[in-house]
Amino acid sequence: MANVVRAALVQATWTGDTESMVAKHEEHAREAARQGAKVIGFQEVFNAPYFCQVQEPEHYRWAEPVPDGPTVRRMQELARETGMVIVVPVFEVEQSGFYYNTAAVIDADGSYLGKYRKHHIPQVKGFWEKYYFKPGNLGWPVFDTAVGKVGVYICYDRHFPEGWRQLGLNGAQLVYNPSATHRGLSAYLWRLEQPAAAVANEYFVAAINRVGVEEYGDNDFYGTSYFVDPRGQFVGETASDKAEELLVRDLDFDVIEEVRQQWAFYRDRRPDAYEGLVQP
Repeated sequence: MANVVRAALVQATWTGDTESMVAKHEEHAREAARQGAKVIGFQEVFNAPYFCQVQEPEHYRWAEPVPDGPTVRRMQELARETGMVIVVPVFEVEQSGFYYNTAAVIDADGSYLGKYRKHHIPQVKGFWEKYYFKPGNLGWPVFDTAVGKVGVYICYDRHFPEGWRQLGLNGAQLVYNPSATHRGLSAYLWRLEQPAAAVANEYFVAAINRVGVEEYGDNDFYGTSYFVDPRGQFVGETASDKAEELLVRDLDFDVIEEVRQQWAFYRDRRPDAYEGLVQP
């Protein structure tokens, strides 16, 4: 019998406030559960606008503790209600002056499994993230969930192959990549990098992008979210490049083992020869 996991993702437009944004994602999650999904992931800082288009201290107000903040607690209740694993990207405050771009991972019974903090922090026009976030310091955890081994890599991280590989070495079968990237900057890379990472590391990737233009800048987030398999093939169609959308797809985890036997990339790695890669 095939080891098929029905997985979901949401690309959403900003509503204007946190309460309605969270409520909208709850409804998408309930609909995904009605369609039989067992895992779902949301976009980067899903409960807020992409405020990093500007550098203003007022935007620290979006930050909250993880896991003890209101959004993660609410998502734990949602996980219990729907029986789904949920990947929850938020703006985290650890203590005064310590802020991170974070994703909490919640198991299908509502238990908090842990969090990933974004490692690579951009500081370019429209993406002023170093103003807000410290670099991640929790490594590349892979969470043993009800659907299998799930990892997270956030937005700008995707340009760096080292983390993708570490997630694979840590046993990931499915990696969620919540993002916020706009049309003029890297649209052609969007359909290239995550499929290449899925192939190189032989697991499934869920690539999630925000959609629409928001109030703090002119970034045109182009959606086009998708699932890609370990052969680099899209699982079904990609989402719209203009509209909010819930994507639900069946992922055959047996393909992971098939590809790893066929291509044997992990067998043929040469870590003994890679010392230069980690020199400053």
